[in-house]
Amino acid sequence: MENTQKVNPTIIIILGATGDLTWRKLIPAVYNLYLDNWIPDSFEVIGVSRKRISEKSFREHLHDGVNKFSRRGKAKKTEWDKFSECITYLKGEFDDDATYSSLEKKTTALEKKWGVAANRIFYLAVPPNSFEEIAMKIGSSGLARNKQQGRIVIEKPFGHDLDSAKHLNDLLHSNFDECQIYRIDHYLGKETVQNILAFRFANALFEPIWNRNYIESVQISVSEQLGVENRGNYYETAGALRDMIQNHLMQLVCLIAMEPPVSFEADEVRNRKVDVLNALRKIHPFEVNQFAVRGQYGAGWINGKKVIGYREEPDVSATSAKETFAAMKLFIDNWRWQGVPIYLRTGKRMNETISVITVQFKPVPHQSFPPETIGNWQPNTLTINIQPHMGICLNFQAKRPGLKMLLYPVDMSFNYEESYTSGTPEAYETLLLDIMEGDSTLFMRADQVEAAWKAVMPIIDLWDANPAENFPNYEAGTTGPEDAEALIARDGHTWSVTLPEKK
Repeated sequence: MENTQKVNPTIIIILGATGDLTWRKLIPAVYNLYLDNWIPDSFEVIGVSRKRISEKSFREHLHDGVNKFSRRGKAKKTEWDKFSECITYLKGEFDDDATYSSLEKKTTALEKKWGVAANRIFYLAVPPNSFEEIAMKIGSSGLARNKQQGRIVIEKPFGHDLDSAKHLNDLLHSNFDECQIYRIDHYLGKETVQNILAFRFANALFEPIWNRNYIESVQISVSEQLGVENRGNYYETAGALRDMIQNHLMQLVCLIAMEPPVSFEADEVRNRKVDVLNALRKIHPFEVNQFAVRGQYGAGWINGKKVIGYREEPDVSATSAKETFAAMKLFIDNWRWQGVPIYLRTGKRMNETISVITVQFKPVPHQSFPPETIGNWQPNTLTINIQPHMGICLNFQAKRPGLKMLLYPVDMSFNYEESYTSGTPEAYETLLLDIMEGDSTLFMRADQVEAAWKAVMPIIDLWDANPAENFPNYEAGTTGPEDAEALIARDGHTWSVTLPEKK
């Protein structure tokens, strides 16, 4: 999709520019925006890192990342050569004032050359323990003094718990206005996730039944066949609850459960999301075992290949009690959702890699068909597939062809690949363009981050204080621990089973 209306002149300063995030995600995304004509004519990427590397080698490294990870495949030489002219490199320590003085000189020189004040975007592609130091240096140096055009981008995890999240918010607010802060969650940039808003609020068909009178339950599952790979050090301090549920899955809960916004102004949409988080029923410490389950994978088989357990992974303790699986049940105490359970589930080394939301509707109030006609009856469900196959599927009952009345479940499906021939933008493309345009709709506000932490803190506190004694409690390649099945079975439900994509 090409664009003819470009954003204001922009300078993107990537701190941590030689890291994996920049290589795999950020530069491939920026390059695709360039190919689609979204990037302004006056544009520069300044990479900052401690690594001693020439500008030529830095560009070659990024070129390799684009060739490997861009959705378009390998870059054409003429296009890459022209794009790479906008890439420069600065070696500097993040705690050194000289680094930020050099950035001031570079950005000021570019603005003088262009004859206009540019957007200055500071992307912190660094470990979380560097967030505070860099934010303070940017603030004290005056690099982001223009509150309309100076922006700072913070990756997850945003804090390790509620107190640390509040501390980081306070520090950021002492150096930046809230409108300058972009707390990024790449899940919110995914096409299917954004389509939840369009699905709910652009159609008159579903909103009247999107409430406790018609919906029985909601499930959100995000599972991966991968293990922790080379992230053992990080995972030992985080775990599945912090890594996935507190941010990604909670954001999906907000989109599914929020009230219709009056407009799609950024703060109006975010206000409705915060309303959902503030309405979550508090889980008391003595209730945690009734509302949450944890697990850790042991050795098993994935696609016919033997894989090791979590405790055998690099940089993981041989006696680790950190969870690689977490499931929980939520209730939202408001008029729309009172009494409707919302089940969340995420795990590593599961039987499949999938992100899916399943809305199960209540049965018809009166079954008028004779028993022999409804042997295959299933509840009506709406399934929103986020990945790997993007689409929406409505399951309902229909009569099978024949002389007798026999009901059978059928699907009505919307599939992205079948409906759209143009390439689907990656999540980071959407989010980076929004940052350049100053649109914060898809980014978390301070109160939203803190409300999400508040919802899971009773579970985190209890689990941290009481290490699990039965780990590992599920084999790699399975659907998780048995306790997760019991969690949902107590309410008369089962976890949704996904079917193979039809060829």
